[in-house]
Amino acid sequence: MNTPEKDHRPTAAQSALDTLAVDTSDPAALDTLAGSDVLVPVPDDVAEDDTTNPYAVALPVLEQPDGEQTVPVFTSETEMADLLPSVSRYRLVPLGALASQWPTEDLSLTIDAASPHGLTLDSKGVRTLLARS
Repeated sequence: MNTPEKDHRPTAAQSALDTLAVDTSDPAALDTLAGSDVLVPVPDDVAEDDTTNPYAVALPVLEQPDGEQTVPVFTSETEMADLLPSVSRYRLVPLGALASQWPTEDLSLTIDAASPHGLTLDSKGVRTLLARS
């Protein structure tokens, strides 16, 4: 995967994450984030045919040391390569659409985990803050 240089201009989603790091309830930042596309890594065990289905997305679930399960998504290839350099496939998905279909069980969403503006939301937070129509 080719990644852009580190000194690129932040995306709208990255700027929204920076704002949310200061004010977690900023409505404009939440709207921007919900309206942004994110990169969802495709797990290695997903067949190539399943990666092209526009109605289904296989979520990569990582287990944290405390046992919590989280789905990592990213605002750019650079952010993804910083945390998961071996990922070779991903899907570009509207974050709001992903959030509106988020499972109800305890599954958190982490956006740009390796960056200073990273954000982790629990399952309820994903559905209530990001599932904007």
